[in-house]
Amino acid sequence: MSNIIRERGKTVDDAIESALRKLGVTRDKVEINVIDKGQRGFFGLFGARDAVVEVKLKETKLERAINFLLKVVKAIGLDVKIEVIEEETNDEQITLNLVGENLGLLIGHRGNTLDSLQYLTTLVANRGIGDNYVRVILDAEGYRERRKKTLCQLAKRLAQKAKTTGRKVVLEPMPPHERRIIHLALQDEEGIKTYSEGREPYRKVIIVAN
Repeated sequence: MSNIIRERGKTVDDAIESALRKLGVTRDKVEINVIDKGQRGFFGLFGARDAVVEVKLKETKLERAINFLLKVVKAIGLDVKIEVIEEETNDEQITLNLVGENLGLLIGHRGNTLDSLQYLTTLVANRGIGDNYVRVILDAEGYRERRKKTLCQLAKRLAQKAKTTGRKVVLEPMPPHERRIIHLALQDEEGIKTYSEGREPYRKVIIVAN
């Protein structure tokens, strides 16, 4: 079925209700354009004209996120496919994976470009569609999992360094989700505690032996 329908009715409301029945949705799920308000005519008979409306299904948050990403990669000149890895039934999170060549352009230095693109995609997905906020998680051929593994290995290595030297180890500034990976990797490490200090975007993880 088409996501847009033109319908007639004696009144605008009649035309809208007819279109909604055919689309099988409620009014909050559509955009309505009144083409002709119609006319009752003389004594409701002569010169009467039906109202005409055009009713279009609103994009879902998933569709809006995907369409935005497709425009971005097309503008850059990349041939990229978008996989839907996860769409939670409670509409709280959508996980998308970019697949293609030359994805380094979209990942950027230590994922900075990918993080920015994820942020923008989340904004676009949530713009003007319902009250429920959805978080978009954007990956590029498993980059985030590889990065997580690298950070966990780094955390273990630096924790050992802190134990050996007895000095605190200060990591370079990281975004919040990467700092969280470090904290979680070492939360059960005996003799080690971690904390963050500084202001964004220069906030750092500190590893100390206790």
